[in-house]
This record gives sequence, C-alpha cells and structure tokens, in this order.
Amino acid sequence: MKIATIIVRILLGLMFLFASVTYFFHLMPPPPPPQGNTKVFMDGLNASGYIMDFAKAIELLCGLAFLSGRFVALANVVLFPITINILLINIMHMPEGAPIAVALFVAQLFLFYVYRQKYAPLFESK
Repeated sequence: MKIATIIVRILLGLMFLFASVTYFFHLMPPPPPPQGNTKVFMDGLNASGYIMDFAKAIELLCGLAFLSGRFVALANVVLFPITINILLINIMHMPEGAPIAVALFVAQLFLFYVYRQKYAPLFESK
C-alpha cells in the first residue's frame, strides 16, 4: 500500500504541476475554442480575470506538496473542489476529457482513504 500511495501521490503531483506550469508559461498551444454552453462557461471564468490564475496557482502549490510528500493531506483537501469541477466540466461539457478527469478523481479519493486518520478530527463533534 505504501508503494501505491507514493506512486499515486507522485503522479498526481506531476499532473497538477504540469497543468499549472504549462498554463503560466504558455508552453502548449491553447485548445480549440469551445462551442455552445462550454464557450459561455469558459468565457465567464476568463471574464472574472482571476479565477483561472488562482486555480492554477493552487494546483502548482499542491502539486509541489504532493511531489515533496509534505502537507499531502492538506493539499488533497484544498485541491478537491478543483478536482470536482474538473470532473463535472469534463463530464457535462467536454466528454472527451472525462477519462482523465475520472482517473484524477479516483486517485484523489485513494489518497483520502490512505490519509483518513488525518481527517478524523474534522468529523468530531465537540
């Protein structure tokens, strides 16, 4: 289980690090512009002026946390809303990216399971 945890943690870290670095340094050509409701949704995100930059900065920091093995439980909690949005956007608007989004979601759920003892205090009522 320990080796599987390290592999999943490193792969997640590399995925989030790659996604954020390519976004900030424009290392890949942008995907073709979306159509229909997806275009409206993406235009709304871009119109805010900060949402995508903020999400990618969070992905960068949490990707580094996954790669270093420090603050993994915290990084997992912080990234979970972003991962849920990635999953839902891909399922609803861009189904061609759904397999990667599902793999990302399952990998995070696996890390939640592995680090479940660290989350136990969050669910205690005092």
